[in-house]
Amino acid sequence: MKTLILYATKNGAAAEIATRISMKIEGAVTQNLKDDAALNFADYDCIVVGSAIYAGGFRREAKAFLNNNAAVLKSKKLGLFASGMAKEEEQKVFADNISKDILTSARVAMLLGGIFDPAKSGLMARAIMKAVTKQSGYVNTIDDEKIAEFAKIMQG
Repeated sequence: MKTLILYATKNGAAAEIATRISMKIEGAVTQNLKDDAALNFADYDCIVVGSAIYAGGFRREAKAFLNNNAAVLKSKKLGLFASGMAKEEEQKVFADNISKDILTSARVAMLLGGIFDPAKSGLMARAIMKAVTKQSGYVNTIDDEKIAEFAKIMQG
């Protein structure tokens, strides 16, 4: 089974998660959705699409990819992941950002944690993080157990 892992990231957390997933799935290939390389979906049995979450929303390139390729994605083993800090809003994040037909065709949709690095964040992002989570320093909530569970589901 050949697996393609596509991701949209702003500060690198979704890329980190994609890399960690690829280490659990033999032969998986990762690619940033911002890269313009042509994708031949026929080469892959399984496709994973992930995005960083900002203000409750998927990155625009992830949303566009999902919408523009819905028919192909629904014909593959599809997995979806999000990178973010709001664990309690996992289902809402997917429901608000992905069409119901794509979401219901996915084997799995999981929020796999995130990274907040004040050094990579703007003033507004730092202020929001401090107001919402009461934290202003570096935070890494990437969940390797959930990543392993995600990969196992995708390989099943």
